[in-house]
Amino acid sequence: MSASHSRSSEHSDEALLHRLGYAQVLYREMGGFSNFAISFTIISILAGCLTSYFVGFNYGGPVAITWGWLIVGGFSILVAMAMGEIASAMPTAGALYFWASKLGSPAWGWFTGWFNLVGQISVTAAIDYGAATFTTALLNLWFPDVVGTDTPTIFVVFTVIIALHIGLNLLNINLLAQLNTISAWWHMAGVAVIVVVLAVVPQHQSVAFVFTETVDNSGFTGVGFGYVFVLGLILSAYTITGYDASAHMSEETRQASRSAAIGMVMAVVASVFFGWILLLAITFAVPDVQGTLDAAANAVVYIWTTSLGNAWAEFLLFIAVVAQFFCGTASVTSASRMMFAFSRDRAVPGSRLWRKVARNRVPVNAVLAIGILAWLIMVPSLFSLVAYLVATSIAVIGLNIAFVLPIILRIRAGSRFESGAWSLGKHYKWISPLAVAWIAFICVVGILPVSPNGVPGAAEFDWEVVNFAPITVVAALILFGGWYLLSARKWFTGPIRESGDDAGLADIERELRAP
Repeated sequence: MSASHSRSSEHSDEALLHRLGYAQVLYREMGGFSNFAISFTIISILAGCLTSYFVGFNYGGPVAITWGWLIVGGFSILVAMAMGEIASAMPTAGALYFWASKLGSPAWGWFTGWFNLVGQISVTAAIDYGAATFTTALLNLWFPDVVGTDTPTIFVVFTVIIALHIGLNLLNINLLAQLNTISAWWHMAGVAVIVVVLAVVPQHQSVAFVFTETVDNSGFTGVGFGYVFVLGLILSAYTITGYDASAHMSEETRQASRSAAIGMVMAVVASVFFGWILLLAITFAVPDVQGTLDAAANAVVYIWTTSLGNAWAEFLLFIAVVAQFFCGTASVTSASRMMFAFSRDRAVPGSRLWRKVARNRVPVNAVLAIGILAWLIMVPSLFSLVAYLVATSIAVIGLNIAFVLPIILRIRAGSRFESGAWSLGKHYKWISPLAVAWIAFICVVGILPVSPNGVPGAAEFDWEVVNFAPITVVAALILFGGWYLLSARKWFTGPIRESGDDAGLADIERELRAP
């Protein structure tokens, strides 16, 4: 890219941001590949696929994993395309709630923003706790006499990982962009290495096992396999999410109107392709069904250690652990930008604190808040058997509700919608409604009971296996809805222009550039 073209692109990006009402207070240092890389990293097939593999195996078995991935992946591509078109028109860090506010009203923006923020914090918690599970397993193989695999140990490792992610995210965006680029290549190369090892080293299950074998370890009776199968979709739905990160990083991306949309869509497409290959390789290597079920959250670790031996398992676990660490870093980055943008428009209590930007243009306090809140979400893991599954369900529901509201509004806008550099054209008429229908379905799946003993009124009712996701969602609706009706509707006006004109926005930018 020539210097003159680079300056022209930068000017165009800033002009569009000014038109949307904001000053360029964050560094615009990310290219198109870096923007793709952050969403690809947050989806992280080496995180979600591995840490949640037991969910799919427990609820449906190989059929839910092999075919469920393709079903969820196909619809997720449609959702990414529907969101990409809106991101192209309005490339801001606030992303979803900004779109909802502009296409609908402040009320639409309010609910979209809060569900997005809750979903982002929950997915960060689930990513890092899953990473802690795998990291603990690896440390146990390396230092079996020092590191155990009990829940308290996992939580300590989780705490250390959260702290490291906070620290990294206090550094400048240039370094984070480089880390995400490295991460994207690490994920693709890592999947290739894992697939080759799993294809060559262990004995394999039959093709029939991988594509047709069903497993029902749910404990439910008389509900039919269909119910169990849809529970297994949580594996895929949890993994293929968080790709709104490309939109949240748009104020730090060059040629954002095109790059953010393409980055979002291609991150999902690449994840569906590489993820399916990875899941097939793992499922072909399953040594036995019962042992895999008994391993529960450590199912993949069991498969690798049993089928490959400890040496190979340590090698593959190392690849996975590094990828999962990258994933958590990117998740904190994305969530902190969303919190920064939402606070910039006065929606978050203590907004002055969270929208503060340091000299290196990083929203430091927002980074700290995201990390601490993600840590708090997983505290129940110390006494709840399904805390991780609940965190993934909340993430799936929260993020998908935030995804669907702007898409509904875009459908309502019809031909009045002003497209950006990347548009679906008339195809939005079938892509967007399918995306809405899919999101409605997967949100229902996320609140279903995951154990017969977790259903109120059950003979052996046990709070430890209750899916708290519906309780959390209802509580969120009551909290955010009540807050809006009683107070926020009087003062929350949606996105706020930082200055009345471009000259005022330029003054803000000059102040940040001043030594």
